[in-house]
Amino acid sequence: MILVYFLASTFLGGAAAWALGKSNDKAPRYISLAVLLVNFVVAVGYWLGNPAGEPGAFMSDVRFAWVPEFGISFHLAMDGLSLAMIVLTFFLGVLSVLTSWNEITERVGFFHFNLMWILAGIVGVFLALDLFLFYFFWEMMLIPMYFLIGIWGHEKRIYAAVKFFIFTQAGGLLMLLSILGLAFAARAQTGTLSFDYFDLLGTSLAPRTGMLLMLGLFVGFAVKLPAFPLHPWLPDAHTQAPTAGSVILAGLLLKTGAYGLIRFAVPLFPEASLEFAPIALAIGGIGIIYGAVMAFCQDDLKRLVAYTSVSHLGFVLLGVYAWNQIALQGAVMQMICHGLSTGALFILVGDLKHRLHTRSLSEMGGLWETIPKFAAVGMFFAMASLGLPGLGNFVAEFLTLVGAFEANVFWTVIAAIGIVFATVYSLFIVQRAFHGSNVHKHALADLSLREAVIYGSFIVPLIGLGIYPQPVLDMVNPVLEGLTRVVTAAAQLPGGLS
Repeated sequence: MILVYFLASTFLGGAAAWALGKSNDKAPRYISLAVLLVNFVVAVGYWLGNPAGEPGAFMSDVRFAWVPEFGISFHLAMDGLSLAMIVLTFFLGVLSVLTSWNEITERVGFFHFNLMWILAGIVGVFLALDLFLFYFFWEMMLIPMYFLIGIWGHEKRIYAAVKFFIFTQAGGLLMLLSILGLAFAARAQTGTLSFDYFDLLGTSLAPRTGMLLMLGLFVGFAVKLPAFPLHPWLPDAHTQAPTAGSVILAGLLLKTGAYGLIRFAVPLFPEASLEFAPIALAIGGIGIIYGAVMAFCQDDLKRLVAYTSVSHLGFVLLGVYAWNQIALQGAVMQMICHGLSTGALFILVGDLKHRLHTRSLSEMGGLWETIPKFAAVGMFFAMASLGLPGLGNFVAEFLTLVGAFEANVFWTVIAAIGIVFATVYSLFIVQRAFHGSNVHKHALADLSLREAVIYGSFIVPLIGLGIYPQPVLDMVNPVLEGLTRVVTAAAQLPGGLS
């Protein structure tokens, strides 16, 4: 019942925060922090008690009939991949509440209600094994995120919120059509309508039908990832969202797209994925270079960090469609480490904006003189973003490149060039924001204790994953091994997808 607990506690915590926030502005903060902190501790405790699972086996599984006449069930299950994402969700949830502690001063209860319900929707996405239930949670994430951007965002928040909603809703509708198509195709073969993952796995489809249905799922997940050229909503959403919204967007919402590709798109349509893999690898490689170039061209620091996500998540696409054990390990590590490093960078940008009242790099420079501790933290996360050895992002990109090399040498070389570009824009951040003379005569407060705790919470796992990533690999390896075996057998492949 731990799965139901994770969902129910987060939903109820959000409702309680809203209800009590009408009479007390502090109550929503403490309620949300307490619920997420307890859930994080419970999730980590569960991880420590189950350090590795069996291939294809789920650690916890719960299933109730929901709408049996339509074959819809409330089916939740958690394996190593889900658990790693759940831990990341509650970890970033805690830090999102802490970072919005002083930033959000209006409609505090409703803000935390939306924050908690986004997180609950994300938890549902990572746990659902009935595809209708998965779609339910997928859509549930959108509305509270729309409110988060539209109410507490910056000057162009309505435009950014509407753009975010239209892109993700359009992708979601294509996904729904694919889910319905797959379920009805399976019913034509078995005589039973079901949306359960295990009932749909291995459904035999005509090549054209399989490709169309796979593309529907792919587009839905690629919009959320976001993959080039389906990314235009991302820079505006990040730029206009409050800091906590950007942290959840970069750290978690984008990861639901990557999770969907690994959990559903490739295993449910192995033959179509095999045929589509060269295109997906090309999209990933182009996205890595495009995102890096666009990041370098930005003057708005928050928009710059947003474009780095397009580049970094191109590695995830590369790892998924190389579809071998090492590449998938790299993709999962990238999902976790990108969530940590980019989440921290968005908080850093928010704290800089609070001090300087601008995000323009041309109005920064020389900050090392006035806020040396803050500048040192900024430099650390810039180095993490470029994949400095000894930090988690390096492990992620190294594993992805090694695995992708077996699948496609050309796009692996392009991705490696993207790392050089990442080095350029990361040093660009450090040089323009922190180094040089303090020509604008900034006199700012350095790192506070609350900020030190928040940034330290990101620094420790990034170093830990860079030096010793084995606990994460031990947790996800059995899952990836099982998924690889299912897909390879279904597509009758000797090795990876390509």
